[in-house]
Amino acid sequence: MEIQFLGGSGEVGRSAFLLKDGKNILLDYGVKNGDRLEYPLVPGRVDAVVVSHAHFDHTGALPMLYDQHLPVAFGTQPTLELSELLLEDSLSIQKKQGVRPKFSKQQIKTYLRKYVSYEYNAEIDFSDYAMTLYDAGHVSGSAVTLIEKRSTDRRLVYTGDFKIDPQVLQGSADIIKSDILMIESTYATRSHPDREKLIKDFVEDVKATLESGGTVLVPCFAVGRAQEIVAILYKHNLIDRTYMDGMAKKAAEIVMRHPEFTRNRELLLSAMNNVNWIDEHHHRNAALESPSVIVTTAGMLNGGPVLYYITRLNHNSKILLTGYQVEGTNGRKLLNHEPLEIDERKHRIDTPSAYYDFSAHASKEDIYEYVRKSSPEKVICVHGDEGNVTALSEALKLEGFDAIAPKIGEKVKIDF
Repeated sequence: MEIQFLGGSGEVGRSAFLLKDGKNILLDYGVKNGDRLEYPLVPGRVDAVVVSHAHFDHTGALPMLYDQHLPVAFGTQPTLELSELLLEDSLSIQKKQGVRPKFSKQQIKTYLRKYVSYEYNAEIDFSDYAMTLYDAGHVSGSAVTLIEKRSTDRRLVYTGDFKIDPQVLQGSADIIKSDILMIESTYATRSHPDREKLIKDFVEDVKATLESGGTVLVPCFAVGRAQEIVAILYKHNLIDRTYMDGMAKKAAEIVMRHPEFTRNRELLLSAMNNVNWIDEHHHRNAALESPSVIVTTAGMLNGGPVLYYITRLNHNSKILLTGYQVEGTNGRKLLNHEPLEIDERKHRIDTPSAYYDFSAHASKEDIYEYVRKSSPEKVICVHGDEGNVTALSEALKLEGFDAIAPKIGEKVKIDF
């Protein structure tokens, strides 16, 4: 088999990996969100695409495949519905910004029509391959993909984004035995903080800001993080002062339709039934009039309602970032105390901010645990910046693994 690395190699974003072995199987096809959208390399002929989960860095370029070719797509039902939500939103935003989209609404429809949904642990029969999706513990419907070649009994596992330590709403990733393991490396050199202490500190920060008369602005990824944060606020009796804005509501409705993909559905339902929804523009001003928590998109501050709020916060307010901020995004600029780009103008934001590592990605410990228990002959380190993928591959070599950290455009032959 030859693997072509079309994106997501030595970087976080635009995951896209093409397996060429009789049939051409593409693993994800996303975009990278920074100063501008960056797309993966063109794959050529694709017979099938496996979609690990709905986040835009794994799905944002999928409709581009449905121009000349019509590959079948495999994934879970939440991934189908959540990716449709994100793709439609992206198309709408690009048109409003006067940017010519790389794909059309018709291509999105074709992608949706060619998508076949599967439950976890159900075998997918495709040519000489048996493929199975397992829980990745990342967001609703996220999957670790096992591809078995029947004629050789060889096993390739692609983790996509995964997490072993359970979150409030998502369980632990399934660890699958492999011969070849393609593993995400986002936090390959970092440990995540203790989750219980993290939640305690976050809640205390929220309460202190509210008591001082400020607004707590929590930018969140619409898929996964927003629902997780609202569930935490509900558990700590802060839901009556919490508002939810942006695409997170629609994402939550999708997640609730598929309870089998959620660890704690009753908590999610209770939180979503009690949060204050912002449905109209004038509700935003009302949310700012008294001390409140506003959970809104976008998680990296590169668009969405968060940009409306961020320039209207009073001097007692605070911005709490809860996720990875890609280089070049407004979120990274805020952390670096640089001016933000809002409506083509630079704005210096003086509101205090803090970062809480609510990451749904594997920690350094998770990654090494997965590799050791999966016990592969070869490890391919992807979805991490150059420093992380290199550090991980070198450390795994010292443990006796055949590990590599390929670059974008590279082609690697493996025994499959």
